[in-house]
Amino acid sequence: MAKRKGGGGNYKEELRHLQIELVKLQRHLIACDLQILILFEGRDAAGKDGTIKRIVEHLSPRETRVVALGKPSDRDRNSWYFQRYVPHLPSKQEMVLFNRSWYNRAGVERVMGFCSDHEYREFMASVVPFERMLASSGIQIIKYYLDIDREEQKARIEARHTDPLKQWKISPIDETAVSHWDEYSIARNEMFAKSHSELVPWYVVRANDKKTARLNVIRHLLATVECPEHDRREDLPDSDIVFPYDGRHLLSGKIAP
Repeated sequence: MAKRKGGGGNYKEELRHLQIELVKLQRHLIACDLQILILFEGRDAAGKDGTIKRIVEHLSPRETRVVALGKPSDRDRNSWYFQRYVPHLPSKQEMVLFNRSWYNRAGVERVMGFCSDHEYREFMASVVPFERMLASSGIQIIKYYLDIDREEQKARIEARHTDPLKQWKISPIDETAVSHWDEYSIARNEMFAKSHSELVPWYVVRANDKKTARLNVIRHLLATVECPEHDRREDLPDSDIVFPYDGRHLLSGKIAP
């Protein structure tokens, strides 16, 4: 069957169809005691909030949690780095979505100097074994990186200043995102190279078109988690929109420079 790209005039209809499939997926998750952990990373203003909102909109709040941790406390800074994330991991029958995750250390903390070189290197050496340990315990981890180009990011951040419904999104970190674009690119590329693994791969989402990105992330999620009630052939994601990380994409331009 041809892959439907989404984002056109049938967006609402297609979204509703996919959200119904997500409800089926959740029933299967509960019945089979699955543990699903979804990490959302990406450029500032890449659309993480909107994508997560569409995924969880009609799911049961008892078995679905969105985690968006704030600034670390003094106790957090004096503890094992992953410790503040561990209490939020999914138990059986749960789906947990991290709106930014432990990869803060590889991104904003690295670029803005909020961690030392030693802390950064220790994180990079530990993150793959940590994720491997979680996976071996039964947690299925899916990592998405939402990617947009420089011009799109600038336009979205500027829009936050003019749209009264988006001004809550303005933060000092976001304000520096455009000026630190190149540093974030370097940090992103290092993160991909050192934390992409066969067991827990990174999936890149081309998110310049928000609606297309949302629909294809949901399609990819449905195709990635085994669910007998869902026909995997019916809702295939567009492989030009959501695809596994490969270093060659940095050279081809498929990932924004």
